[in-house]
Amino acid sequence: MARIAHIAVKVEDIEQSAQFYEKALGFVPTGKSRSENRARGSFSDGEINLTLLRYDSEDTALAQVSGRGSCIHHFAIEVDDMAKYVEQIRAFGCEILSDPNKAPVKFHAPGGTVAEIVPVGRYRKGME
Repeated sequence: MARIAHIAVKVEDIEQSAQFYEKALGFVPTGKSRSENRARGSFSDGEINLTLLRYDSEDTALAQVSGRGSCIHHFAIEVDDMAKYVEQIRAFGCEILSDPNKAPVKFHAPGGTVAEIVPVGRYRKGME
């Protein structure tokens, strides 16, 4: 069965947001990383990975996929068979937003929400 394993949130200030999730709520930091157009800070509540995203520019396609400004950007669903679920997503008429042969596979779910499928264990860092 598929399960929600990760939520990504766009924020205006990663450090301020990170302090809140760590100090006020007790989430455990699990790492920081950087891509060509965004910074990330990741946390765990012991079950789900929470990643804070700060895009260098709101004008990039990926930054705007869920709308402008701070918001839940996407959530990830762990699956045991990526190819099978890609086909099921397509069968429902969902728009695939990334390479369907490489995890994560982002898509617009019915209703417009952005989600992604990932292999089991992708977001388990810091939850052992």
